[in-house]
Amino acid sequence: MAHVRLFRHYIHLPYIILGLIDFLVLASAFALAVFFRYFGDLSFFLESLYYVLPSAIVFSALNLLVMVALGVHQSRLQEGMSGMMLRTIMALIVNIPFCGFAYLLASDWLWYMGTSSVLTTASVFGFFLLGIARSLFFASVGKEAFKRKVLVLGAGFRARQIHEDLETPFNRKGFILTGFVPLREEPVEIGEDYLLNIPTTLQQYIIKHPVHEIVVAVDDRRKGLPMEDLLECKMEGVKIVDGATFYERESRKVALEMVTRGWLVFSDGFTVSSVFGVGKRSLDVLAASALLLVGLPLMIFTAIAIKIEDGLKAPVFYSQERVGLNGSVFRVHKFRSMRTDAEKDGAVWASQNDTRVTKVGEFIRKVRIDELPQIFNVLNGTMAFVGPRPERPVFVEQLSEAIPFYSERHRVKPGLTGWAQLCFAYADNEEDTREKLRYDLYYIKNQSLLLDLLIIIQTVEVVLFKKGSR
Repeated sequence: MAHVRLFRHYIHLPYIILGLIDFLVLASAFALAVFFRYFGDLSFFLESLYYVLPSAIVFSALNLLVMVALGVHQSRLQEGMSGMMLRTIMALIVNIPFCGFAYLLASDWLWYMGTSSVLTTASVFGFFLLGIARSLFFASVGKEAFKRKVLVLGAGFRARQIHEDLETPFNRKGFILTGFVPLREEPVEIGEDYLLNIPTTLQQYIIKHPVHEIVVAVDDRRKGLPMEDLLECKMEGVKIVDGATFYERESRKVALEMVTRGWLVFSDGFTVSSVFGVGKRSLDVLAASALLLVGLPLMIFTAIAIKIEDGLKAPVFYSQERVGLNGSVFRVHKFRSMRTDAEKDGAVWASQNDTRVTKVGEFIRKVRIDELPQIFNVLNGTMAFVGPRPERPVFVEQLSEAIPFYSERHRVKPGLTGWAQLCFAYADNEEDTREKLRYDLYYIKNQSLLLDLLIIIQTVEVVLFKKGSR
């Protein structure tokens, strides 16, 4: 199995294994640094290992948390091993002050984290050991490790969408596509090179050509499915999965063109408990308060910069109506990044290289400082820290008519950051908004405190590497 589902969120299995390896390597690197700094005698060190372990575990856990925030493991897909290790260096450096802070909080049992030389040496050891361990891991498992062989039943519109959207190496990291099996009376929209001609039954084919999963991507099931054949395949141990569910799992988004209201009703997800509500609100307040504490100096400098550029009488903040939970309208607050007459001709989408953006506005948009005043929206309860980004009423009305299920994004509070912001760039037209809705629906369907925490952590990568800003 190439994916593990934790708290309703799909995580690629190799990432979990690699994360565990990194954790053990970093803990070993810290123990090695302590050994050379304080011991030198192996038997004495092993006898005292009980006192070293808490510091080693905290050092390793904090490093792993920072690596997740900087997208270290995912970066290998696009940046290669060198890019992965460059981000690892950054993570190890950033983590040193965090370790020092942890020592101040628990100096009575994190004895060995109070020495800067140990932290520095452990980070250096960790970098080299991580490089060796990761190289051995990738060399031993190979490119196709942990991947499932998948056969798609159907060759029409739904099958074509799966093929087009998941054919890139970035998306197809969890499976190997063996081919598509066309059904009678179904139009074929898949190229001949990808079609499988099966003269026998599916069961007989998979016995000779084993697959792990059959994806049912038939356009009209009323025309008949080979149910007996599929049942026989399932009895052989092959997993049978619906096309929309497969698409969601592999791409971490919902296929708007493939889902129906029936699928939304009967599929797993869209469940919210009162315990989750209390936990989410607590996380919102905690995260917003922490961000306010850290971001307050930046907010003060931003206000001063706006005044210097546009004059003392120029407004610092910009207030706008946005659509929130259950379609209610509220006012969102941002640092003004455009000219004061930016919308004299009416509301329009923000675009790349927008001439209405000021010099200060261009900078604060790139690093997301313009969004910081929305912390107060989170604290007063009109927004959550994590959720779909709120849109303006005039655009909501247009998009609800043009895009199916668009109004479903208002089932939860809008957020300061969200799953769509991590996965997709800024939306400045209807097609981009449609794509972001796919991610928003995935979040709404699978929301949990773990997913919220993961989004908050990975938002750091978005800010540092300027993903999705416009």
